[in-house]
Amino acid sequence: MSLVLGTGACGPSEGVSRKQPESTPKPAKANPAACAVNAKLVPACGVWWGIAPEVFTGRPPQRALARAERRMGRRADVVHLYHRGAELFPTSQERRIARDPGGRRILLVNWKPSFDHTWAQIADGALDDRIDRLAEHITATFPERFFLTVHHEPENDVRQSPGSGMTAEDYAAMFRHVVLRLRRDGVRNAVTVMTYMGAPNWGANPWFERLYPGDDVVDWVAMDPYADERVQTFGDLVDRTREEFARWPGTYRWMNAHLPGKPVMVAEWGAFERPGDPAFKERFFATARRQLRDYPRIRALVYFDSPHAPRGDTRFDTTPGALHAFSGLARDPGLRAPAVPQQ
Repeated sequence: MSLVLGTGACGPSEGVSRKQPESTPKPAKANPAACAVNAKLVPACGVWWGIAPEVFTGRPPQRALARAERRMGRRADVVHLYHRGAELFPTSQERRIARDPGGRRILLVNWKPSFDHTWAQIADGALDDRIDRLAEHITATFPERFFLTVHHEPENDVRQSPGSGMTAEDYAAMFRHVVLRLRRDGVRNAVTVMTYMGAPNWGANPWFERLYPGDDVVDWVAMDPYADERVQTFGDLVDRTREEFARWPGTYRWMNAHLPGKPVMVAEWGAFERPGDPAFKERFFATARRQLRDYPRIRALVYFDSPHAPRGDTRFDTTPGALHAFSGLARDPGLRAPAVPQQ
């Protein structure tokens, strides 16, 4: 979801009657060697479970995360955070989230370097001082590995007119420049993620494939799909096709064909309320639990939890049935990933 994050006037309703998650089942014991995590944060077994907690509620990250984890009945492996412009990250609060004594978490930092510069200008070095300051902050405060996506969901910002500075090629050059500059400055712990919108109308564009910055600067590929009125199942969500965009095979299939060496992350996903179908979320989350295993390259699943998302309410617990199905997916022992590594 292409967003500029802000604060909302109100949070999730405190008065909704919700079925409480059952006690968390103990996952089967796994062979530690077989379930290692590699240098690019790819788990050898299971799927990282993540969340962007209570977005647009105005709650600080630690409080929002604690509430979301209580609501879904388990801890998150990955916490999705948003930054823009000259903001330095991870902040002290975000570092505490990552280093929680109760269990470490992986930060997924979503950074839009500027809203005032074109991609071409950034690629030409206009923000090098900003990138250098960020690198100095990261190397001084946060040695742990973390996921970093640079200007996620670029598709709806592309302007292919000559000289716009916002072409698909400009995006790829900007992404490359930011990542290589950070590495030059000593940031070696950022595991980079190229995040697409995951929608057929964008994928069918002739310039779509030119967005990709290159294997050497991309560690994971990601999609941000949301369940609109034409999505009924998890499979529909991650591999959507449309008759009117016949050349688009679906995001998961496209990634399989074009980026076969990269692990796949669903960096944002959400189900909107359907006023005429209050049981939709319950059915949809149940399909995710059944179908996720059909998509073995998906190694991280990060839910976007918000009462005020731009197109609707994506909270996972708006009905008791939705909460039951979502927490069942979250706590499925077969999807349990290894412990988050310390560094």
